[in-house]
Parts: sequence; structure tokens; C-alpha cells
Amino acid sequence: MGIFNFFKRKNTDVEDTNKEDLITFVEQDEESLMDAFERAQATFPYFWRELSWEYRRIIPALSIASVKAAFSQDVEGDEPIVEHMWINDIYFDGEAIMGTLINEPNELTNVEVGDQVSIRVSDVEDWLLSDGETVCGGFSIQAIRKLMGAKERKEHDQAWGLAFNEDFSVSLMLFDAAEHDIHPMDQNTEESLGEFLVEHPAELTNVDEMGNTMLIRETIAGNLVSVKTLLAKGADASVKNNFGKTAEDYAKAYGWNTLAELLNNKSATVH
Repeated sequence: MGIFNFFKRKNTDVEDTNKEDLITFVEQDEESLMDAFERAQATFPYFWRELSWEYRRIIPALSIASVKAAFSQDVEGDEPIVEHMWINDIYFDGEAIMGTLINEPNELTNVEVGDQVSIRVSDVEDWLLSDGETVCGGFSIQAIRKLMGAKERKEHDQAWGLAFNEDFSVSLMLFDAAEHDIHPMDQNTEESLGEFLVEHPAELTNVDEMGNTMLIRETIAGNLVSVKTLLAKGADASVKNNFGKTAEDYAKAYGWNTLAELLNNKSATVH
């Protein structure tokens, strides 16, 4: 059994400075929690796909988009200090997850709230998305909620201000789609993306500071329709970024199997 600080949120909206941050500690079966961590890592690409579209919206749809990870600090002659904390303002380049720490550490002195931090997908312990009504992710949260009594669970949910699924299930998508392979916005922007590429053909070859082309970025985000459109307009699937990786490499790494097959077949017919 272990003791895990699964939630500590600094509420910057509360004017009462004497109000303590909410800290909840729960004894949790490590096997159950490790399973939650593994599921969060495996499904992180869905988190990033949704967030990649959020950044393109004129009117934001998400009220929460956060990732949880373990942060540690070595202590001479003792066990390392480990705290499980959340970050937001997330950006993912296929290699590193960057964001802002939103928790005030209890004991750690090597990081503090507001710090810019960088983690790997293998460091992810949970992710959470919400538009204020629907909640996606929260694997470790649901594992812990399941251990609570009705009263404690109600207080917990009120503290978050979210309506978690009462059957303790976890959703992967906020918005309806015919299948998990295609995000609704990916489908809806097919025509406009095609027109944009005709007007700005240089975007097919431009790279960012990581050496990622638009094709690589859309592949990392799992945007099947966008990738098809880019390939149809002449995007080169063989281009490697600064890490020596192609779009296909990322499709395989993050479980976008349909994309991986498409990218592997350079002569695929795009509809």
C-alpha cells in the first residue's frame, strides 16, 4: 500500500488567502494505480489530439486540459522525495510534453508552482480534459474515487467542480465522432485545409524548431483526414525531423495504426 497525493490544486480564483489548498491523501493499491498510469500513457495521444484542435479554435471549448506526472528530488542519505502534480498549458512535439506546474509542492524545493517543466510520455500518470460538462481522462482520479464513500466522493467532485462518470468509467473523446480514428474537427476542416495548402504551398515543406513538418505534426496528433489531405497536396512522408524520425515513426509510436499504414504506402489513394 502507498500514500499518494492525488490532488492538490492552488485555487487562484479564491480571494480568501486564508483558505487552505485542498490536499487529499488516499491509501491506494499500487497495482490499481499503476494500471491507471499505464492506461493514461497509452491514451495520451487522444489527449493531445483534442488539445491540438483546441489551440485552433477561435472560441475555446475546454475549461481544463492538464497532465499529471511524478516529480522527484534526491535527498542525501534518504529516499528521494516524490510528489504527483499537475501541469497545464501543454505543448507536445512528439518527444517532450511541456507545460506549467499548477501545484504548490509540499516538500520539493527543486520546482515550484508556475515553473515551466518538461516530461516524457512515459512520465504521464494521468490526463484530464473537460469542457465544463463532459470529463475525459482522469484514470487515477477514478481509481481513487472508487475507494471513496458516497459523501467523500461528493465532496471530492465538488472540489474539482466536475461531473465524473458515476460508473467510474473513463471517456477518451469529448465530442461525438463516428469512430475514434477521426476527430470531428479533422473531418470538418478537410476542405479549408486543402484550400489553404493551394494558397500557401510552402507550408508543405516548412519545418518548426524541432524539424517537424506539418505532416509530422498532424500525424503526432492523429489527424487522419488532415494527413490524407497533406499527402494529396504533395507532402513528403520521408522527411525526418531533428530526432531522425518520420511521420510514420510517430504514427507507430503513438498507436495511430491507420495512419501508419497510410504513410507506409506512399502511393495510397486519397479520397
